Amino acid sequence: MDFQVVVLAGGNSKSLTPLVSKDVPKPLLPVANHPVLYYVLHQLEESNLKNLIVVVEGEDAGLLVGAWISGTFVDRLHVEIAAVPEDIGTAGALRAISHYLTAKDILAVSGDLVSDVSPGAVAATHRRHDAVVTATLCSVPISGSSELGSSGGKDKTKKPGRYNIIGLDPRKQFLVHIATGAEVEKDTRLQKHLLHAVGQMEIRSDLMDAHMYAFKRSVLQEVLDRKDTFQSLKQDVVPYLVQSQLAVLSGIPQAEEDGNKKVSFPNNQVMVSQILANASTPSFHELYSMDPDGFAQTRKTHKCCAYIASSSSYCVRLNSIQAFMDINRDVTGEADHLLSDNVIGPSPKLGTKTTVGPHCMLGEGSEMGDKCQVKRSVIGRHCRIGSHVKVVNSVVMNHVTIGDGCIIQGSVICSNVQLQERVVLKDCQVGAGFVVTAGSEYKGESLARKEK
Repeated sequence: MDFQVVVLAGGNSKSLTPLVSKDVPKPLLPVANHPVLYYVLHQLEESNLKNLIVVVEGEDAGLLVGAWISGTFVDRLHVEIAAVPEDIGTAGALRAISHYLTAKDILAVSGDLVSDVSPGAVAATHRRHDAVVTATLCSVPISGSSELGSSGGKDKTKKPGRYNIIGLDPRKQFLVHIATGAEVEKDTRLQKHLLHAVGQMEIRSDLMDAHMYAFKRSVLQEVLDRKDTFQSLKQDVVPYLVQSQLAVLSGIPQAEEDGNKKVSFPNNQVMVSQILANASTPSFHELYSMDPDGFAQTRKTHKCCAYIASSSSYCVRLNSIQAFMDINRDVTGEADHLLSDNVIGPSPKLGTKTTVGPHCMLGEGSEMGDKCQVKRSVIGRHCRIGSHVKVVNSVVMNHVTIGDGCIIQGSVICSNVQLQERVVLKDCQVGAGFVVTAGSEYKGESLARKEK
């Protein structure tokens, strides 16, 4: 297929502090001892989509990510690394590299997506419908959408839900309405002309945007050029395309957008709870291909499609510390099909009476002393763990030293950390290279060295 793939890999995400650093940018954060970017690249390779542009925020992060890709996917993928400024958003990143985009269609996918949804199937659906955009939608995880942004530790209290309100045509092929995140209030309003155009609409709040989009390049570039304030594909570009699709079809002027502020039609709205289904129509695109007098419309129409993944699919984004914990747990448990290697690495050394429970991963070259317990946790490569150590529901990265008698629960220990004897950590994050002194006890804390 004539597709160019853009992987929007990001850089130093503030929501993942102190897990990310100059030495470990977000794309290289380890999930089950593989950088999170591995999962997206592996899925693209499986779909035979091998010509990629990987967009990374910051020159230094770009060099680190490029070096890792070269060593891991040598002769398997053709990858160009494009470094862009930080905090310009997903739309801004595509705008910054638009001169590299030459194919008929573009597949843009977030580099923090851990999923078994086939990018090839999304691309094929987009091409079959000749759509201007195809958005990938997945079931919201049982534990809640990763978009809630819980960061673990102190923030485990329940937060108000942020849901996507998705409107689909009767055949669930076309995306006819989308409202996301902060836009969604208790009473969501829809414009009457939208309902007239569609005839019948299915409203869904149980779907999440997977941040995998197929675009018709010419339309995408036109929108990015005309709407230079747009920063987000999800919050700006996709809703704009969905809205303009209906505006063109129904002949009603579309609401103009000024940045993130949206102008509505206050006298032309109805409550979702009052929607009554009209007679089902084959396709609102076909319905409005003729004008009211029966003559073919000369104005162009465009299709915004939805690819709805199977409800059994695994699809989570690593965009918070809680999501990082959840994904590590899942990939060594119910979603272990995303990994090709064994749960226990080839050469960890375990002391006498040391037990490793199910859904754990021990990295190669790591050593554990006597009478240790590891439950539902990931231990990285080349770690040195003393005796009588307990690790539960935690992630320990590479080259970590843990002294005798330590207890680690619900925590993330970054690379090159040293925990001296009898340290107790519960729901903590310890940044790279930090030293926790003997006998210390912390609960719900973020421990990190000050950046120089």
